[in-house]
Amino acid sequence: MQPIPTNPEEYLNRLPAVKFKRCPIEVTMAVLGKKWTLLILRDIALFNINRFNKIRRSLLGLTPRVLTLRLHELEENQLIQASTIKEKPRMVEWELTEKGKDTVPILLGVMNFGSRWYPDEVFEDHCPRTLEEIYQK
Repeated sequence: MQPIPTNPEEYLNRLPAVKFKRCPIEVTMAVLGKKWTLLILRDIALFNINRFNKIRRSLLGLTPRVLTLRLHELEENQLIQASTIKEKPRMVEWELTEKGKDTVPILLGVMNFGSRWYPDEVFEDHCPRTLEEIYQK
């Protein structure tokens, strides 16, 4: 996993030193930017919700068809893998791959951004919080 810059401001207003074939943000958003994808990854990575029906129940409005589609896309992109826990009836749990674990800082960054800049919508008391305050030891 590549480290996240500790001082992101040093990247502002700087041109890349290498030429892109395609913008890395554009490529990443093609994979992670589809509706429900980050929330499915959040459930698997952060909330340990890793079974089909549990994921579906945790995300109101997500249809079984779209969940199946997103899980297959995530698997095709090698971000998650199915682990069969029972053959009959077939039971599968989804888990992050090494590549999928690299999405955790992205998920935490999005969570941190929302907790800081949209506390009215995130918290009942409307007070912004840091990740350290959210995930107390």
